[in-house]
Amino acid sequence: MAFERDVADGIHRVADGPVNWYLVEDADGVTIVDAGLPASWNSLGWALAELGRRKRDVRALVLTHAHFDHVGFAERARGELGIPVYLHAGDRPLARHPLRYDHERHPLLYLWQPGPFTLFGAMLARGALWVREVAEVAELSPGGALDVPGRPQILHTPGHTHGHVSLHFPDRDAVIAGDAVVTLDPYTARTGPRIVARAATADSGRALSSLDVLAQTGARIVLPGHGDPWTDGAEAMVQQARQAGAA
Repeated sequence: MAFERDVADGIHRVADGPVNWYLVEDADGVTIVDAGLPASWNSLGWALAELGRRKRDVRALVLTHAHFDHVGFAERARGELGIPVYLHAGDRPLARHPLRYDHERHPLLYLWQPGPFTLFGAMLARGALWVREVAEVAELSPGGALDVPGRPQILHTPGHTHGHVSLHFPDRDAVIAGDAVVTLDPYTARTGPRIVARAATADSGRALSSLDVLAQTGARIVLPGHGDPWTDGAEAMVQQARQAGAA
């Protein structure tokens, strides 16, 4: 587990192996964005302590999408912290079966290579095969600010999954992009801006189209679900991702 404080103002990055999730602070408390892998539950307590916070300060968990490496402790947080878990309706079926996701190519066509094999080994070590379903989710509708700490603007960025969303924080000049765009592709181990490979993307054409939504934010900082934060502007990131195409 690695903890990086203030990757944007009041937004903190937790990296469990090759998976990022985030804590967003304001005066009203803390919002968790994505829930990593099951072992990330322990990282949550440690990261909150680093911020001088407690689990009782957490008000909500917002999921960018419902793949297994983003919902790891979501159900546990919902039950033990008594908080809502927000998810777009398009990903509710996936939340019930996080390991059964639509994709364009079989993952085994990628995972036999040394780089991806190592990255997925790190996920397995953190409980990837034991992710629980999210039994109950709260409605997450794009087009407005969500009334949780940080008050993110919800952007529908489908393609990676059918209900994928990104979270824009205009006052912090940042967007949490989830897997709409990444700087590390776990399925190829390639770095730099790109969409995730077809092994875990439901519709790569739609994913490339959704990059327009991110570019239109004009955000300086883009925080991906995999890889290092990007600080050279959403437009430049999107341009490079388009050039990389779909692996």
